[in-house]
Amino acid sequence: MRAVVQRVCQASVTVEGAVSGQIQKGMLIYLGVTNDDDASDVHWLADKIVNLRMFPDPDAKMNLSITDVSGEILLISQFTLYGDCRKGRRPGFDQSADTDLAERLYEEIIETIRDRQIPVQTGRFGAHMEVRSTNDGPVTFLLDSKKLF
Repeated sequence: MRAVVQRVCQASVTVEGAVSGQIQKGMLIYLGVTNDDDASDVHWLADKIVNLRMFPDPDAKMNLSITDVSGEILLISQFTLYGDCRKGRRPGFDQSADTDLAERLYEEIIETIRDRQIPVQTGRFGAHMEVRSTNDGPVTFLLDSKKLF
């Protein structure tokens, strides 16, 4: 699994003209699933997200987690995180998981994070979405459950 994690002051997602999810202080996360991901990837990534110290402490050092700041998460599925742009001009998506696996693991990570008492808002899996956010910092991290980067 791959995630782009942004520290935000606010973020929202709209599907078919209606707000599907919105948060204030917290994380905007774009999540991609590859074809060999499983529950171990879900648990590794959920643990990393919940414990990632990306929020400032009183000394302006990134020492606080989403739990420490009572933040929220807006989690958006994004299969293009596994798009391969190395060859040609049109991305290939061979590494993106099939819809059934991707949706199952997407729902699993949402529940795993919620089980840790973090409020999670979402878009709609597979839908065309419009995402708006105010990145705080800016602070953005890339996470990969296979530890490729």
